Amino acid sequence: MLLYLFPLLLTLSLIPFSLSQPPRALLIDCGATVASVIDNRQWVPDTAYISTGTSKHLTQTNLSHTLSTLRSFPLLDNNSRRRKFCYVVPVYRTAKYLVRTTYYYGGVNNQASPPVFDQIVDGTFWSVVNTTEDYANRSASYYEGVFRAGGKSMSLCLASNTYTESDPFISALEFVLLADSLYNSTDFGNFSLRLVARHSFGYNGPIIRYPDDQFDRYWEPYGENNPTSSRGENVSITGFWNLPPRKVFETQFTVGQPQPLELQWPLSPLQLSTYYIALYFADDTGTSRVFNITINGITYYSDLKVPQTGVALFANQWRLSGPTKIILTPAPGSTLAPLINGGEIFEVLRFGGRTQTRDVIGLKSLKDGFQNPPFDWNGDPCLPRENAWTGISCSNGSNVRVIGINLTSMNLSGSLSPNIVNLTALNDLWLGNNSLSGSIPDFSTLKMLKTIHLEDNHLNGPIPSSLENIDRLRELFLENNNFSGQVPRGLTTKPGLNFRFLPGNQLLVPPIA
Repeated sequence: MLLYLFPLLLTLSLIPFSLSQPPRALLIDCGATVASVIDNRQWVPDTAYISTGTSKHLTQTNLSHTLSTLRSFPLLDNNSRRRKFCYVVPVYRTAKYLVRTTYYYGGVNNQASPPVFDQIVDGTFWSVVNTTEDYANRSASYYEGVFRAGGKSMSLCLASNTYTESDPFISALEFVLLADSLYNSTDFGNFSLRLVARHSFGYNGPIIRYPDDQFDRYWEPYGENNPTSSRGENVSITGFWNLPPRKVFETQFTVGQPQPLELQWPLSPLQLSTYYIALYFADDTGTSRVFNITINGITYYSDLKVPQTGVALFANQWRLSGPTKIILTPAPGSTLAPLINGGEIFEVLRFGGRTQTRDVIGLKSLKDGFQNPPFDWNGDPCLPRENAWTGISCSNGSNVRVIGINLTSMNLSGSLSPNIVNLTALNDLWLGNNSLSGSIPDFSTLKMLKTIHLEDNHLNGPIPSSLENIDRLRELFLENNNFSGQVPRGLTTKPGLNFRFLPGNQLLVPPIA
């Protein structure tokens, strides 16, 4: 069944953020060691936002500054292949961000073709990264998406997939704060947008971006060998819905006679999915120009009258698959040919979910207590599910909770954070055969615990009597540590509990009643 929302026509003029100031953004030059200023905008090294991977410098000449370095991540064995490598950056909670990743391989893996891998934002799978075609053409590849910040940080993660044959890598990463009005017909609490195409029709110059676009969106040319009419720079457009840049309206895609205008756009076939489509029009001739729009033979909008002030036409959810043909047909009685200035199309991504905040806080505190936590303990702990953190098991359903931790024999050192008590859905805690020290925190609020394995560590102090109060506890393994004091009687007599505290430890066993 075809599902779409009827397109909306908007002529509302808006006041831009600022046309004189650079966009509010965090620009990360991956693999760089020092900050740099490019086009009056500061790029920073990535070391403050990631703790794994290897910084590399490309020897190829004539590369732009941000393409001359990259960060690569090791290709893991099959058992760990899906582990993710995550950048974590500070953001404004609930704000909307354009996230852009840039990739230029440069032969860094000593293989002819670049690797294919996945990219993930928080708990949402974003896309497969495949830069093979662009690299063969000696070009960099970029990906854009629009995502809502669910907390005070956002993560961008890379992960291998079944097609990955060498080390994943990244050249640059950008988080650009967007105005509330941009794409605001999308419910960003449940969806995100993945850019498929953004074009300035009738234009054949370099990519339009900042400072022409105040949010540094990339508008690619769509003008070579196409009918075009240049309009000069005296365009009356001051910005309207989604705030496309003025420069997009300086050219147009049209034909000389009042006849149908056909576009194959986007240029590549689309996978079956739901798409957000926005088309932009302006006509400064002051004449009456009316036309109808169809997409793959289905009416998109009828009797569109393009005013001098411009108009944006968009649909939130439009099902598409394969090649896409847009036809603009003059309405009966119209004496002028149709025209179009710009367009954007995004795939609508369903929100992948988020691990409950209290569990994220608890795991972060646990991580901070370890001196050498697993490398992939960044980003969302549970999602996407195939990319969950090492040793973490999670519940099913929409309320995602951490239910198991198994870091047995991981060569961990450090101590157990008291904030582990945030993990109130935890069933199993297995940290045996490591080098953990310090005391056992109060686990009495962890009412769901069934098994606790802390054997073969360097833990000390008394065994907390509060462990007696965990009704569901069935296994408690504490042998070969440095515990001292009296063994709580309630643990030795607790029905159904497999309790091990010997050998090792300096404990006094209570007398048998």
